[in-house]
Amino acid sequence: MEALVCKKLGEPVGKIDDNSPIVLSKSHPIPQLDSPTAVRVRVKATSLNYANYLQILGKYQEKPPLPFIPGSDYSGIVDAVGPNVSNFKVGDRVCSFASLGSFAQFIVADQSHLFRVPDGCDLVAAGALPVAFGTSHVALVHRAQLTSSQVLLVLGAAGGVGISAVQIGKACGAIVIAIARGAEKVAFLKSLGVDCAVDSSKENIIASVKDFLKTRKLKGVDVLYDPVGGKLTKDALKLLNWGAQILVIGFASGEVPVIPANIALVKNWTIHGLYWGSYKIHRPGVLEDSLRELLSWMEKGLISVHISHTYSLKEANHAFSAIRDRKAIGKVMITIDDDRSAISKL
Repeated sequence: MEALVCKKLGEPVGKIDDNSPIVLSKSHPIPQLDSPTAVRVRVKATSLNYANYLQILGKYQEKPPLPFIPGSDYSGIVDAVGPNVSNFKVGDRVCSFASLGSFAQFIVADQSHLFRVPDGCDLVAAGALPVAFGTSHVALVHRAQLTSSQVLLVLGAAGGVGISAVQIGKACGAIVIAIARGAEKVAFLKSLGVDCAVDSSKENIIASVKDFLKTRKLKGVDVLYDPVGGKLTKDALKLLNWGAQILVIGFASGEVPVIPANIALVKNWTIHGLYWGSYKIHRPGVLEDSLRELLSWMEKGLISVHISHTYSLKEANHAFSAIRDRKAIGKVMITIDDDRSAISKL
């Protein structure tokens, strides 16, 4: 089978050749069923997340031994099943997530880790659902328990997790303020129905958000969703209500912010660290319930996955460039054996 293999750590955006960190193997062994309840999936689409990029750089919190096949969430068609598999049959449409291995034509998972994709849902879009939407759903619904009476502030709102947080915030009935960089991204966020969108490249974030809050007669922000870090976090802290909740999702800016403990004490802030992948080890049931609800929401049209760029395996370097250079509005996908390969929607 074809598989994208990381053979050494480094920048994965240049030309894919024998000297690059990632190589396209065209004769990688097809994974075999490793248990009676194992299912082999022919991958249709796999999502590229910022964490995948960091992993190849060697800067992610989990560092797998080399060589490895990157990739986490995916969708596809059941190709083979073990003798004790009762939940799925060959030909079923499924999606799931893994620690590694989805940047390949086939992947094997236990039947308990797979989720049936409803007939009304796009299979490629389902491949983008688990990590980005799963992160936002666990953060906002499970941890912050966001309600319709609250104000949600989303930083980096035009990225994969940002757009998912915006949509889930709206699905929960919250008042959503979105921060993004550039007019095109702000226009897209407005099309999603956000209550306020601020262009951080042109506007003063603190002043713009305060003006909006004053117009709506709101005191401040109740929940901060932060996948960015850096100066944006420092500015956002000045907008938080007493008793606000801070969701620490990641540090796309490259700078880990300092949240003053004395101010958190005085203002009774709750700070949630949200490492979504660790739930698979410590609370897998939370992830399973979350993904089932997200698939239900997708089927009902409450959320939708916006795919910004789509590439083939051999174009993975361009996919990583789109992530690194923040060209994407929404998700970057790699499709396999699919006529949507090598298409960019921007």
